[in-house]
Amino acid sequence: MPRFVKVSARFARSPLLSVASGAPPAAICARELYNDSSHRRNRGPMIQHNDKPQPNRNRRMVRIVTTVIVTLAIVAIAIGAFAPVRHATDSDTTNGKAAPTSVPSRTSSPAPSTTISMPQTASPSPTPKTDGTSDRAKRIVEAMSLDERAGQLVMAALQYGNDPATLQAMIQEQHVGNVILMGNWVSGVENVARATQALQRLNASTGLPGLLIATDQEGGTVQHLSGPGFDAMPSATAQGQMPLDRLRAAARDWALPLKRSGLAMNLAPSVDTVTIERAVNEPIGALYRDFGLDAQRNGEHAAAFIEGMRAGGVGSAIKHYPGLGSVRGNTDFTANGIVDDTTTENGTEVNAFTSAIRQGKPAMVMVSLATYKLIDPDNPAAFSPAIVTDMLRRGTPFDGVVISDSLSAGAVSSIAPQDLGVRFIDAGGDICCMNAASYTQPILDGIRSRAAADKGFAAKVTASAERVVRLKIELGLVQ
Repeated sequence: MPRFVKVSARFARSPLLSVASGAPPAAICARELYNDSSHRRNRGPMIQHNDKPQPNRNRRMVRIVTTVIVTLAIVAIAIGAFAPVRHATDSDTTNGKAAPTSVPSRTSSPAPSTTISMPQTASPSPTPKTDGTSDRAKRIVEAMSLDERAGQLVMAALQYGNDPATLQAMIQEQHVGNVILMGNWVSGVENVARATQALQRLNASTGLPGLLIATDQEGGTVQHLSGPGFDAMPSATAQGQMPLDRLRAAARDWALPLKRSGLAMNLAPSVDTVTIERAVNEPIGALYRDFGLDAQRNGEHAAAFIEGMRAGGVGSAIKHYPGLGSVRGNTDFTANGIVDDTTTENGTEVNAFTSAIRQGKPAMVMVSLATYKLIDPDNPAAFSPAIVTDMLRRGTPFDGVVISDSLSAGAVSSIAPQDLGVRFIDAGGDICCMNAASYTQPILDGIRSRAAADKGFAAKVTASAERVVRLKIELGLVQ
C-alpha cells in the first residue's frame, strides 16, 4: 500500500475522526472490524512465480472508503469551524438585543423604568443636529412671514389657574411659538397634561411648528409643577452631593413626568458658582439653587443633570450665563446689587458653563440680566454682544438656542418693553422669555417694527427663528 494510503487508513480508523465526521458508535466499531479483517486477509504468502498478481479487490475498496471518509471529515471540520463565526455575525447585525451598537428609534419616547442604566458621557440629543435638520428648519422658516418668524422668538407665560384659552389670540393671531408654565401647579401630571394639550390644539390651526412648552423645575424651592405624578425634587445643593451616576439617573426619573405632561423643556439646571457668602447671594446661594461645589464640579453635575433629562425625553436650558453667584441682588426683583465686578471672560465661573455645554450639550442656554463690569460694563448680559455672541456663541462655541432670563424682571424695568426683545435679538439671542403677560405684545411689536425697518435685524430674526425651529424638530414638535 502506498504511504499516503497507509497514513490515510490509520487516520480513517481514528475514533477522533469518526466522531468529527458524525459517525455513530456502531458504525465506528463496524468500520474497525472491517479494516482489521481486510488487513489480515491481505497478509497472504508472498507470490513466488513471475506472473503479475491480480489487484486485490478488498485493498482497492479500503482505499476508496478511506479517501471518501477523509474527504467528508475535512468538509465536516471546515463547516464546524465556520458555523459559529457566521452565527455570531448574524446575531450582531440582525438581533437588536444582542448587538452592542443597536440604537433606539428617534421617534420613540422613553418609557418609565425602575432600572436605569445611564451612559457616563454625553448622550446624543433626542434628534441629532444634522445638516438635514438644519435644512428642514430653513425651509420651514422660509415659508413663514416675517411676523410669524418673530412669533417664534417669544415665550409667553401661562399662570397656574388661568385657562389656556387666555393665550388663544397670542397663539393664533400673533403666532407666539413658545409658552412657559408659571406659578404653583399643584394639581399633578394629568391637570398639566390637559393644559398643554389645550395649548397645542390652539396652535394646530396655525400650520406652524408645535409650541415649545417649558417650566422651571430645578428642585427645592424652585419647582413649579407638583402633585400626583410629580416627585418632590431635592434642592440643587442637595443634588450636588449625589454621585454623578445617581444624579443622572434621578434626573431621568424627574424628566419622565414632565414628558408625560406635555413639556419639552426644563429651564434648569443653574450652573452658577457662588463666590460670596451664601446668605447674601440672594438669587442663588440663599435659595440653594446651585450645586454647592467648586466651578469644575458644578459643571460636571450640570452635565449629568442635562444627560438625565435628555434620557427622559426633555431638553435642558442651563442658566444664568455667565453666572449669578457673585452678585447680591436678585435680578427677578431688583436693579440694585446686580453688578458683578469679579467674573472674567476666562474665569472659573464661566468655565463651569463651558464645561457643561461641551460635556452635556444642553438644548438652550439662558443668559442673565446682571451686568459684568470686567466683560461689558455698559450692558446687562442678555443685551451684550460681547457676552452672547463673542463669548457664548463663538468662544464656547454654542450654536443652539439662547433664551433670556425673564424680560419682565426688575433688573430691566427701566427699559421700555418694546426695546427689550430688540436688544436681546440684536445681541445674538433667540427666545425672549417673560413672566408677565402685559409684556408679551410690546416685546413682539418691538421686534416686528425693527425687523420691518432694518434688513440686517430682519436677517437676525430669521437666523434665530431657524435655530428655534431646528430645536423643535429635534424635540419632536414638528410633524
